[in-house]
Amino acid sequence: MILEYLYATPVASIIFAITIATSIYVFSNPQMYGTMMLHPYSIHRDKTKLYTIFTSGIIHADWGHLLFNMFTFYFFGFALEHFFVLASGSIGHLYFALLYIVSLVLSDIPTIVQQKNNVGYHSLGASGAISAILFSYILFQPKAMLGIFMVIPMPAYVFAVLYIVYCIWASKNSNDRINHDAHLFGALAGVLMTILLYPWIIRHFVEQF
Repeated sequence: MILEYLYATPVASIIFAITIATSIYVFSNPQMYGTMMLHPYSIHRDKTKLYTIFTSGIIHADWGHLLFNMFTFYFFGFALEHFFVLASGSIGHLYFALLYIVSLVLSDIPTIVQQKNNVGYHSLGASGAISAILFSYILFQPKAMLGIFMVIPMPAYVFAVLYIVYCIWASKNSNDRINHDAHLFGALAGVLMTILLYPWIIRHFVEQF
């Protein structure tokens, strides 16, 4: 009965609700940032801080950060879970949860390695996992039209290329305090996880052109 319930659970709704609720709670209780943010220096020296890989993904810096990520998740996360369920039946809900959680972890690993000796570095937000959701969606719908900044329309596959190029450039050159490595490796993790779950997705992607 428990497994049947889990298989039928709309995971995107749960992630959406938890992320919004937790972020709003932390906005009103800023002392929680120190407990929940990713701090590679602490993780490297105190393995009990590993939990922050997960907690940092359900909090955000401010309303703009939260709204942008949840806006993206709303438009692509729910649709992607629907694709997974169409492809796999009810277990697709669990596959969606697996992709989100594993991608969240994988998106943070490069940052943890690179910043392990930087005591002043902190990171938070769901952007890595949401990049994974977006790129998994693009594998299913490479020609979907995306409105960049809600103004500039372009096919999803073109956006994907530009996104990767920008993330690589920004990771090396930008000083905007955004974790571009998490975006990049989250996107790559999303592609990898989708291919592992659905090896036929490569042929499906190619056949769209």
